[in-house]
Amino acid sequence: MSLRALSLASGVYDAAIGIAMLVAAEPMARLFGAPSPVPLLNAQLNGLFTLTLALGYFWAAGAIRERQGYLWVAGVFAKGLGAALFVWDHFAQGSPTAFLLFAASDGSLALLTLALLVRAR
Repeated sequence: MSLRALSLASGVYDAAIGIAMLVAAEPMARLFGAPSPVPLLNAQLNGLFTLTLALGYFWAAGAIRERQGYLWVAGVFAKGLGAALFVWDHFAQGSPTAFLLFAASDGSLALLTLALLVRAR
């Protein structure tokens, strides 16, 4: 897989999650076995943040060689730390097991991004 293809895939992934959180935060919470977000604005702001990450991935894909720094920040740091937080929260705070799906997908994307960035050096 190329860095450009990974950037586009990560953008689609984050856009789908971000839009869902913006427009359907309560149904998304129920789908994953979580209580309704209170206040709803927090979930919507998380959706906005995630949608912003998606836009950054699409931007980076347009000139991937020159914009690899974005992939280090969003693709390795944010996704990797996010995955770790999902795992920690599950075991320390008892968040729903379904949240581990996000840990697995974000963690996999972080590791793949890291591998492709290191290979591109």
